[in-house]
Amino acid sequence: MKLYIVGIGCGSRKGITIEAEEAIIRSDVVVGYTVYIDQIKSFYPEKECLSTGMRQEKERVELALRLADEGSIVALVCSGDSQVYGMAGLAFELSVGYPDADIEVIPGVTAALSGGAVLGSPMTHDLALISLSDLLTPMEKIEKRLQCAAEGDFVIALYNPSSKKREDYLSRACDILLKYRPSSTVCGYVRNIGREGQESRILTLGELRDTAVDMFTTVFIGNSETKVINGKMVTPRGYRNV
Repeated sequence: MKLYIVGIGCGSRKGITIEAEEAIIRSDVVVGYTVYIDQIKSFYPEKECLSTGMRQEKERVELALRLADEGSIVALVCSGDSQVYGMAGLAFELSVGYPDADIEVIPGVTAALSGGAVLGSPMTHDLALISLSDLLTPMEKIEKRLQCAAEGDFVIALYNPSSKKREDYLSRACDILLKYRPSSTVCGYVRNIGREGQESRILTLGELRDTAVDMFTTVFIGNSETKVINGKMVTPRGYRNV
């Protein structure tokens, strides 16, 4: 039958797009990571909700594919966007074994955009999204991407900047960036975007290096043009110079 891969944004009711909500409402069952299901199940009390825990992505996607292959309409929900660090790619990879599952990708607002809006407008020019989690990507490759993004003067959004087992990853990332950007570079972070307990701060790259964050935080590194305007983090694109 049908499998919707649905990006639910930050997980608040206001962060879910109309298209995403329509897909969930059309579905017989909603599948997702436990934390995301807990965030949205009260919005759809009539829906059957199934969840799996951390690092069970393959099992979660196969469950959704199997249900769709057997004739159900399924919504597989992802935090933020369904493609950006989401399950859409894996669903297509595994779909070969489920020929009757018709997959449709429903986009959502990724944290780089929803978090950027909280800070102001840091993502107005060319940007790079980089996850600091090395569970699926070797740290050498992450470090190389950080270096190249810094050299290219991209605005950078860092996902998964820290965890209990990776407490020093953000400071290590900042050390790489500080080789190419001054410590005064404008940065920011947002924690619990769009949810209860949301907090944000604008600070310098030097200050960011010694700042504690967690997995619910998205970090923003400005480029050489990023500045603070009326208390907001802003990256001009150059429209005023045209």
